[in-house]
Amino acid sequence: MDRYLEFILNHYILSLALAVVTYLLIQEFFDTAFKKFKYISPLLAVAKMNDGEAVVIDVREPNEITQGHIENAINTPLSKLPEHLSKLAPHKGKPVLIACQTGARAASAGKILAKAGFEQVFVITGGMQSWEGDYKLPIKIPGRNKAAA
Repeated sequence: MDRYLEFILNHYILSLALAVVTYLLIQEFFDTAFKKFKYISPLLAVAKMNDGEAVVIDVREPNEITQGHIENAINTPLSKLPEHLSKLAPHKGKPVLIACQTGARAASAGKILAKAGFEQVFVITGGMQSWEGDYKLPIKIPGRNKAAA
C-alpha cells in the first residue's frame, strides 16, 4: 500500500488523469444505462415514418430550416422546446423522431422530451448532415414544390 501512495505522490498528474478518466467512464455508463431515448439511423427513421404515426421534430433554428428539412417535420428550436411541450403533448404516445444538423442538439432534445413523459423518443444519428450527405434522403426546401434529393 505504501508503494501505491508513493507512486501517486510521485506521479500526481498521471494519478489525476486516471481518476478523471475513470469518473468519465462511470458517468457515461450510467447515462447510457438510464437513458430513456434511443438513437436511430436515418434509414430506420424512414422505416418508422412509413410504418405509421411517427412525428418528426426538427430542433434547428428557423434560419437553418430554410436550407431544407424533412417533409412534415415540426420545427421547434431547442432553445424554445420547453415552452412548446404543451403543443407537442398530443404526440406523447407516438414515435417521436428528433433531428438537428449533426445530432448533438437532438440528443439534448431527447432528454427533455423523455423527461416530459414522451414514451418513444428516437434521435436521428448524424442529423441532417447524415440524412442528406451520407444517405441521400429527400429533403423539402421551403419555396419549392418538389423535394430535393
